[in-house]
Formats: sequence, C-alpha cells, structure tokens
Amino acid sequence: MIKRTRVHLTAASAVAALTLALSACGSDPAGPSLSGPVVIDGSSTVEPLSAAAGELFMQDHKDVQVTVGTSGTGGGFKKFCVGETDISNASRPIKDAEKQLCTDKNVQFSEIQVANDALTVVVNKANTWVNCLTVAQLKKIWEPTSTVKNWNEVDPSFPNEPLNLYGAGPDSGTFDYFTGVINGKEGDSRKDYNPTEDDNITVQGVAGAKGGLGYFGFSYFEENEAKLKAIQIDGGNGCVAPSVKAAQDGTYTPLARPLFIYPSDTGVKKPQVEKFVEFYIDRNDAIVEAARFVPLTDAQKDKARAALEALKTKAAAK
Repeated sequence: MIKRTRVHLTAASAVAALTLALSACGSDPAGPSLSGPVVIDGSSTVEPLSAAAGELFMQDHKDVQVTVGTSGTGGGFKKFCVGETDISNASRPIKDAEKQLCTDKNVQFSEIQVANDALTVVVNKANTWVNCLTVAQLKKIWEPTSTVKNWNEVDPSFPNEPLNLYGAGPDSGTFDYFTGVINGKEGDSRKDYNPTEDDNITVQGVAGAKGGLGYFGFSYFEENEAKLKAIQIDGGNGCVAPSVKAAQDGTYTPLARPLFIYPSDTGVKKPQVEKFVEFYIDRNDAIVEAARFVPLTDAQKDKARAALEALKTKAAAK
C-alpha cells in the first residue's frame, strides 16, 4: 500500500480501474528488478494522480516503495530543492526563486506535464441563485481589498445570504494560479477566508454552509459531486462549465491549467525513480483518465518524453 499523508478516494478507486485497464495492455513483471524508495511531495491536486501511478508501479515492482506527501506546491519545492525528495508534484510552473534555490543546492530538474485540469469553483448544493460567475465577479469576491460579506453584494439579484469562503492556502500552486488569473497577480487575495492545503477541508466547508464558495481541482469536484455544485465561468465568451473537453479545447478560460511533476537529476540516477517516471508517461492515458483528470494531448506526451530524456542526459553528465 502506498504511503501518503492522507487518503484520497480518487486515487484508491483509480487503482482498481487501472488494474483492469492496464492488465489488458500487459504489465511489466519481466522488467528489470527494482528496489528502493521513490519519494514524492508537493501539490495536493496532483497527489491522487501520482498516488495512482505509484500503486500501479508497485504492483509490478514489489520491492519499490513510493511515498506521496502533500505539502502544497511551494512546500514541495522547498523539500525538493534541498534534496529531500526525488519528484515534486506541482499545480503551477516552478517560480524563479524556487529555481534559484535548486541551483544553489546543485539540483537540476525537468518540468514534465502529466495532466490538464479545470480549476473548479463550487458552491453548496442548496445554492439555487447562481449558476455562472464572471471573472469580474470572482475578482470582486477574492481581491485583496474586497469587503464582500454577502451574496447580494456580488449581484443585487442574489439573496442576502452570508458568503462563506474556502480555498487553497498560500503554499498551494492552486492558490497561485487562481489568484494570478482572477486577481491579476499571484498571491493577491483577501485574507479573511478559510485557507487550507487539504482540498477535502474545502469540500467539507462548502458542503456545510449554504452560502459557501470555494475552489480546487476538477477531480475533487467529480469525487464530491453529490455534495457540491460546480459554477460555470464566463471568461469573456459566455458561461462555460468545467469539463475534460473544455479544459483541452481552451474554452474553459481562464481556469484551465496544466499539472506537472518535477523529477531531479539525482532522482533519475536511481533506477527505480527513472523507471517510475517512464511508467508515469508511458501509461499516462489510463492513469489520468482513471484518476479523473484531463488527459494530455499527443503533443504534450511527446514533450514530456523529451523532457525526461533531457534530464537523463544531464544526470549522466553530472
């Protein structure tokens, strides 16, 4: 059983589906004998994806131990750049300051996209007054100077219902992405909301408050669809619901985003880490679909393979 900081039902259910799907393609029991740890930390959004990949990889390689932590994207990079982890999960690209930390510690890496996502804004199931919000309305709610406390301050047609806000904490890549595209600058956000690095807490908060509103990755909404209602987003071309198709075709703007893993050069020098990343890319379609994320395009898969090969070359030369 994979070790991780919290149980995520998507990852668990994905394993069962993947076992059936990948058995049809054939596993790799006759491959090279591998052993040792693969240490992963970072984004809570990417966690179920890496956890599912880890479960499947360990079925083929019984002596490998994959661990997946959830320190948030920023927290994960802090560990990664000082050599504590082999791979960092990230729901945004690495920042310049994080790159510099890795450079200072002589840690090289490659950015490998492993999925697409539709960042999803959710409300309570009992919310009957809102089906779509514009980017301007979301900014009015979330900008640093916002004093909005009730729904009727967002739109006069909405009821005088308290607005209870839940969302990602400042170490989260989800927080960086959301604040960047909604408020215009990463990290710019009102402070009087309920922040967390665990999206399950956001689920519980919004599900427990009639006036609740929160945001997280699409897979968390799909897993909790019975408890929550997803809001369509109007990015300037009409209201669009979050979906696999909308995330891939670019219509779900501006909340469609890429998801990444960052393996290190010292990590891929370890045979079990190198083969795990290869597995992650080669079996990506089945892993991503079973874990309820948005699959990569063929061009994105080719780019991921090229990034891994480039890192292996760097590692060999180091």
